[in-house]
Amino acid sequence: MEKKTTENFSSSEIVKEKRFAAGEDRPELQKAIQEIVDSGFLGVQLRVHDEQGEWVGSAGVSRLGEEAKPPTNGHFRIGSNTKTFTATVVLQLVAEGRIGLDDPVVDYLPEFGLDRRITVRMLLQHTSGVFNFTGEYYEDGTVVPGIPWQGQEWVDNRFKTYRPEELVRLALSKPMRFEPGTDWSYSNTNYVLARLLIEKVTGSSLAEEMQRLILGPLGLSGTVVPETQPEIPGPHAHAYYRYEDAGEQKTVDVTRQNPSWISTGGDMISTTQDLHTFISALMGGKLLPAPLLAEMCKPHPKIGYGLGVFVQDAGPNGDGTIITHNGGISGYAALMYSTPDGRKTLTASVNYVDDVAMSLAVPFQKATQRLVEEVFGGGLSADAAEPASKQS
Repeated sequence: MEKKTTENFSSSEIVKEKRFAAGEDRPELQKAIQEIVDSGFLGVQLRVHDEQGEWVGSAGVSRLGEEAKPPTNGHFRIGSNTKTFTATVVLQLVAEGRIGLDDPVVDYLPEFGLDRRITVRMLLQHTSGVFNFTGEYYEDGTVVPGIPWQGQEWVDNRFKTYRPEELVRLALSKPMRFEPGTDWSYSNTNYVLARLLIEKVTGSSLAEEMQRLILGPLGLSGTVVPETQPEIPGPHAHAYYRYEDAGEQKTVDVTRQNPSWISTGGDMISTTQDLHTFISALMGGKLLPAPLLAEMCKPHPKIGYGLGVFVQDAGPNGDGTIITHNGGISGYAALMYSTPDGRKTLTASVNYVDDVAMSLAVPFQKATQRLVEEVFGGGLSADAAEPASKQS
């Protein structure tokens, strides 16, 4: 039997146990999530661990046409929070001496003919310059498309299986965005390469290594690496996608989908409890040796991105630095924030009706900033707040 999560922590490292029923004692948090719903989202589930204890609550609805709130222990697709889990596995393999952080990736994955200047670190920090297989969005407004992930074409093919190698080869058939190591640009391809790197080095699947290194030791029984499986374990809120067909708007339940189209760019499923346990343990030094955790949290000067995490200033009224990664994927958004010591965390999920225009991206940024200000006492740059599907 796996150890329970709390057995991995000494009593001095656990935030004092004080639990609040949803909406009790922290009306400001309940008000904040209700404001998110009022701004156009279907539902929110929120979990906060801080000096006041643990608070969980939800607002809105679990599914269209019904009145039940989202379950506070519900499962959801976590989008790009997958990258933080994946980067942690890579760094754990670095700690085991099986991967060199500054080794050329081509030494491990020669079959792709990668530029020799691309290192493992560059994959994790998005500085490789490799084309993003979900499409590149340039500052001048130019868009170079990748695989279909929007509109009716995606809806009609949402159960299609993509192999990780297929996504990588598509990306490598396109021009690089910049010379390796010379700039920063978010690319889901980097993390599919990281997945293939993990599997090549270990001879095991990513799911098996995730179980060995993170999910098992932390008892994260609600977290899943689904690969091609379309199901989400229950309970869960529902996600939707709206598109236009012959001039008519249609809204489809896309809770079930084959997430292989995004692969390790954003395919995992989790809960607010598991995300809290994970980010708290990671920042608390339970998963990585201190030198590698420091490397992970060393931000790139252009955007404040470390190795699988954003490193953000909490603002003039806040708690200093916040470590975070958010994600958005087809009607689900996931939030994960922590202080650098793991003692204060905010984890949440939002379910909504997604669309091609990503019309809720701006309201989501505002809502995220509102939550962060409430819990951490400060502001947050929009880079970490954006769940837009282009980032997954």
